Amino acid sequence: MAFDIDMIKEVYSQMAERVDKARELVGKPLTLSEKILYSHLWDGTPNKSFERGKDYVDFAPDRIACQDATAQMALLQFMQAGKKTVAVPTTVHCDHLIQAKQGAAKDLMRANETSNEVFDFLESVSNKYGIGFWRPGAGIIHQVVLENYAFPGGMMIGTDSHTVNAGGLGMVAIGVGGADAVDVMAGMPWELKFPKLIGVKLTGKLNGWTASKDVILKVAGILTVKGGTGAIVEYFGPGAKNLSCTGKGTICNMGAEIGATTSTFGYDDSMERFLRATDRHEIADEANKIREYLTGDDEVYENPEKYFDQVIEIDLSTLRPHLNGPFTPDLATEVGDLGEKARKNDWPLKVDWGLIGSCTNSSYEDLSRAASIAQQAIDKNLKSKSDFGINPGSEQIRFTAERDGLLDVFENLGATIFTNACGPCIGQWDRSDRKGDEKNTIVHSFNRNFSKRADGNPNTHAFVGSPEMVAAIAISGRLDFDPMNDTLINEDGQEVKLDEPVGLELPPKGFAVDDNGYLAPTADGSAVEVKVAPDSERLQLLEPFVPIKDSELQGVKLLIKAFGKCTTDHISMAGPWLRYRGHLDNIANNTLIGAVNAFNKQTNFVKNQLTGEYGGVPNVQREYKANGIKTIVVGDHNYGEGSSREHAAMQPRFLGVAAVLVKSFARIHETNLKKQGMLGLTFANEADYDLIQEDDTFNFVDIADFAPNKPLTIEIVHADGSKDTIKANHTYNDAQIKWYHEGSALNLIKKQNA
Repeated sequence: MAFDIDMIKEVYSQMAERVDKARELVGKPLTLSEKILYSHLWDGTPNKSFERGKDYVDFAPDRIACQDATAQMALLQFMQAGKKTVAVPTTVHCDHLIQAKQGAAKDLMRANETSNEVFDFLESVSNKYGIGFWRPGAGIIHQVVLENYAFPGGMMIGTDSHTVNAGGLGMVAIGVGGADAVDVMAGMPWELKFPKLIGVKLTGKLNGWTASKDVILKVAGILTVKGGTGAIVEYFGPGAKNLSCTGKGTICNMGAEIGATTSTFGYDDSMERFLRATDRHEIADEANKIREYLTGDDEVYENPEKYFDQVIEIDLSTLRPHLNGPFTPDLATEVGDLGEKARKNDWPLKVDWGLIGSCTNSSYEDLSRAASIAQQAIDKNLKSKSDFGINPGSEQIRFTAERDGLLDVFENLGATIFTNACGPCIGQWDRSDRKGDEKNTIVHSFNRNFSKRADGNPNTHAFVGSPEMVAAIAISGRLDFDPMNDTLINEDGQEVKLDEPVGLELPPKGFAVDDNGYLAPTADGSAVEVKVAPDSERLQLLEPFVPIKDSELQGVKLLIKAFGKCTTDHISMAGPWLRYRGHLDNIANNTLIGAVNAFNKQTNFVKNQLTGEYGGVPNVQREYKANGIKTIVVGDHNYGEGSSREHAAMQPRFLGVAAVLVKSFARIHETNLKKQGMLGLTFANEADYDLIQEDDTFNFVDIADFAPNKPLTIEIVHADGSKDTIKANHTYNDAQIKWYHEGSALNLIKKQNA
């Protein structure tokens, strides 16, 4: 079934005219990314050319997707916007609040018991405001979107950084904070700085043990976790056409790990096959009518250096399998070299767990290739030396894989089949062999491997690879195992070698499912009542943020100077804290508890300037708030890297942090700070980071003159009375400065709707 087919037909009916006009204005051939961007302008037909990396542009996305952890806060905000229904097709997916522990049936039952209040809230809000609702167990948001909603040439936003997965079906799909989604739900334009463009030319064809995952693991090694910031990565070339649609999705998914705005591929035969296999023949037929508009112009791909800001070329025929990590997804190592590197760095060689699935690698093709390795182990009388966990991507994938015997293969090897949900990928894992702080190694086919990400243990060394490589490494139980060259000793004492994996792009018998878990909203939701208990610890209705006064920006205290990597996981942890994602006051108790204090290299231990004593970050901040004192957070490069969670902005704002001053921001987090009415600033001179001392007070000298393209002057007063004056840059435009003066973007929307 094709959802929202009338909307898709309308997008396609306008595309040729808008793209032709854009090509005329730009005066050169267009990339696919440019075609999609220019055909989704808020003002309709293009009337000017935009400068990449400079111009802020208003867009009109086609649809929105929200996962349950972020949907709570997004919908609590939307309830304040004064609208009767969402302005564009929107869905909510319950995939983050299901903890992996005993297996799918028991874990899902437990989640429905422990989080029923949240699920009921999301279902009722969805029903009231015309939002499609996917029940717990229906699947992981990005796989469900790929199977049901993504379409070539479309633009969507989602309240999860891995929304970019839909680029596998030729979309420009971008992860945003909930406040951005609320704008679009409320019928407002969505603003984005016109992205730069990175072209990745793929030649050759994958073979042997190399998988689509290895493409993005290689790219991550080249570009690092921030090399794609402010850019769309567009893949093209003969090698791109040789990849499956879900393989393309895997590559786009992990584009979030290089900081890219999104990643995408041009429409081709593999996408058409996937659309038809997922019962969306009508979309494929419509896409075929405008096929040349759903990919980059020939001249662009023939001479990419002329049209992209950066070009990378990868020969798939010679690409080797990778395992990236630990602790960062851009530490790329070819499998055959990992043993030597691990011994040199004292990484544990024994592998305790192999985990397959998540939104990155949970397609039928992924499971079939990994199952081919598992079946070999059974046939060759090998027992897995590591524990195994499997997270199918959707109920449709799970049902089909069970029908075709793939899940039986994993279970025969001793694997646990978890719920069709995120599970260990986001820290929702009650690990059976809990390690405390013990040093250990796991391998997984997820996208992120930051410290504490999977199991809360800072010493779990997590390595990212393809599902088939994860299966092989887990069977061997050793990080230095190279299945292309090494052998294993089976239960009979014989030396055996694993053969290359084999898999199926699509199920030969087609996809099947009894109940996909979808609930359509009622036609008129005006009578639907949304209840939030006043004493709930999970949900809390929001109070509007009060604008920060200029006078409050004098005598600002330093809350924490964060050292090194400070991701949204460090600012607002997931795992058990997901429980409080709909209750701002309660979840604020985890604010910045993972950030490393630059002055003592400890986490959650900062100086309280009022007492001279040390305490947890939220506790110290609450004392400042009680005394009417605003604070500032200072950070390093790529601050706010990782998840799109707006809680990482809302929590500090709620507690009284007025400004965040860093060397550089991750895109989504910077936007989230702006949306919540805070100051997101960068050092004009990065070396000024070193001037900040533990007892510093900050005066924002010229905040009254806050204006676009005008740096702010900050006076730093040290404990001994000495002073330093520094400049802080910002990227606020006129509209964003209005958000600041109103207290938040939502306050402005509410005012305009009134």
